[in-house]
Amino acid sequence: MDARVRQGVFITLEGMDGCGKSTKGRMLAEELVSKGREVVSLRDPGGTGISERIRTILLDPEAADMAPECELMLFEAARAQLTCEVILPALERGAVVVCDRYYDSTFAYQAVGRGLDEDLVRRANKMGSCGLVPDRTIVFDLEVDESFERATRHGIDRMELDGEPFQARVRHGYLRLSTEEPDRVRVVDGHGEKVEVYARMRGELLDLLPELAEGAL
Repeated sequence: MDARVRQGVFITLEGMDGCGKSTKGRMLAEELVSKGREVVSLRDPGGTGISERIRTILLDPEAADMAPECELMLFEAARAQLTCEVILPALERGAVVVCDRYYDSTFAYQAVGRGLDEDLVRRANKMGSCGLVPDRTIVFDLEVDESFERATRHGIDRMELDGEPFQARVRHGYLRLSTEEPDRVRVVDGHGEKVEVYARMRGELLDLLPELAEGAL
């Protein structure tokens, strides 16, 4: 979307499974709504009827033999539908969109984690996002063993079947992005109580959402 016509703010939350991003996303949405902002909370893949059906396929442990190229295209298909159907209209009317994962997940998981060609993944991401770039991306960082233990405490989905070595590559992918795009991608220490981690995240969003500076947590 052309920045000149964008009225809203697009925030994406990233990190390994179990990093706590979903909880912090809910906390952010609740605070912004309490301060009068329209907030659209989403997850990628998901957020539309079509995208949710694709998500079911992507996370199904019985689809363990899915080819990396198939996985990539399914993620991009779900993302394109979500972007066109929900995200772009929300931004056009001035909402704050808070999305649990977006195309940086695809770079970290499919390019760095799975080993797909990085240029191919970047081109696919551009198509899947319809050229939309988040205003700010927060990466919640934890050690791999801690994140993996949290994520698998109540069961394992298909993305977790490859274990900790895969998750270590994913973490490296996220940290790379933060050095390549430091203005957009901010790493937040995921250790500590959820209120402490949330406060760190808020600090990385004050320039885009000044209302967060009004009042205490």
